[in-house]
Amino acid sequence: MIEQFATLSDGTPVRRCTLERAGVRVRVLSYGGIVQSVEFPDREGLRADVVLGFKDLDGYLAHQGPYFGALVGRYANRIAGARFALDGVTYPLERNDGPNSLHGGGHGFDKRVWDMTPVEHGVRLARVSPHGEEGFPGRLELSATYTLLESGALRIAYEAVTDAPTVVNVTNHSYFNLSGSGPAGGHELRIAASRFTPVDADLIPTGEFADVTGTRFDFRTARATGSGYDHNFVLDKGVTDGPVEVAELHDPASGRVLTVSTTEPGLQLYTADHLSGPFAPGDGIALETQHFPDSPNRPEFPSTVLRPGEVFRSETVYGFGVR
Repeated sequence: MIEQFATLSDGTPVRRCTLERAGVRVRVLSYGGIVQSVEFPDREGLRADVVLGFKDLDGYLAHQGPYFGALVGRYANRIAGARFALDGVTYPLERNDGPNSLHGGGHGFDKRVWDMTPVEHGVRLARVSPHGEEGFPGRLELSATYTLLESGALRIAYEAVTDAPTVVNVTNHSYFNLSGSGPAGGHELRIAASRFTPVDADLIPTGEFADVTGTRFDFRTARATGSGYDHNFVLDKGVTDGPVEVAELHDPASGRVLTVSTTEPGLQLYTADHLSGPFAPGDGIALETQHFPDSPNRPEFPSTVLRPGEVFRSETVYGFGVR
């Protein structure tokens, strides 16, 4: 079901789609491609919303920095020095994270209104990012299709084409709290990653692939997340044609379980240590499926270059259950 949700100050309408299947209810906004809510029951059958968000558009407009539930791009995560070179041309980007570019710049995909079209058990969001938007080259046609599968899992499938060489890296930036409220640091997390990418003081990868063995980055066996994470994990599976399960988040109190499957080679774990306002630090956990931060400046990382004639595809599936 698609309904009118709000109106921006310039008169642009914002719509909302509600999806419901197999006991799971998901609401998606045309503004920013935001996943506004995900509701499903705990082991006692009590329903709760397990993503951080707001009841009205004003809440999102007033708290844009954390990217609550948003579709972020054209380049998710950070690009060092807010610039990159491609085919001998250097492209300066907007600096919106100290000296760096974060999540596509100050007016990235998370702050755009997307065209919204219903599909079977889902909704398709689409927009054209013009050449030069936030400094990125190429006219990019991008779609993101949100579908509830028969199991109640939420699949987000991205597809894009360009008319000039560019870079693309998109993700969903939902913060999960499987209890529905309170701190999420006690959630138990498993990530199928034997390595991670260490970062400098500005959270830019150093280029090293570090072994997680014997470090606080070893989540190969499930354990409480705690705090202090904003790091990219190098998934053991690498890039895959279809989504492969790479992570599981479990809330022992409610019994709720979230699984994450993806085609992407990386997973950014962010424990939300800098949230403020209506939410406290650590109230949610972001599991951002992605290519690696600063890949346009790191030839040793998997490439994020998209060229004319190619099709960018990426798929992530969030499964919901109880234990």
